[in-house]
Amino acid sequence: EIFGLLGPNGAGKTTALHVLMGILTPTGGTVKVFDLSPFQDRHTLSSQVNFSSAYVQMPFNLSARQNLDIFARLYGVPDRQQKIDSLLDAFKLSHKAKSRTGSLSSGEQTRLNLCKALLNDPKLLFLDEPTASLDPDIAELVRRTLQEFQKKNGLTIVYTSHNMSEVEALCDRVLFLHRGKGITEGTPKEV
Repeated sequence: EIFGLLGPNGAGKTTALHVLMGILTPTGGTVKVFDLSPFQDRHTLSSQVNFSSAYVQMPFNLSARQNLDIFARLYGVPDRQQKIDSLLDAFKLSHKAKSRTGSLSSGEQTRLNLCKALLNDPKLLFLDEPTASLDPDIAELVRRTLQEFQKKNGLTIVYTSHNMSEVEALCDRVLFLHRGKGITEGTPKEV
């Protein structure tokens, strides 16, 4: 499913993702991802999980293809050039493959980050406001593409946003956060 974390800025959406990825340690309770601890079993989980954010950047001096190739090597992606080509095509970036990442618009960099996040065919994908820097038509392309990947690969996506209409269009279930607390959970229509 696509599970949305919805709430205003500062509600705890990104913090929740960081805890689930083992980057931040919670002050209480336990966290399990695929019945493993993201803190003790981070290496085991790394092949099954990936992350993308509109606020994370790749090295600017490398081309889009070079950046993806480095990550594909790190992830041990078989047929990596074919995988890179298919992702660049899916996110309408093929024409930018040889361009320096630093010369890409913020929207193109966001889509390149999404390509990176899907390279290893994760079972669980964390997306932190992935359409924040996108024009409306490109945001719709990204939402459609993510839905296609989700259905085709049985992918679980945890998706943060403060945009209710986007969450309604994309998510199967939603947890509304406010000041780090879950307020309500259900389908977008229920919430």
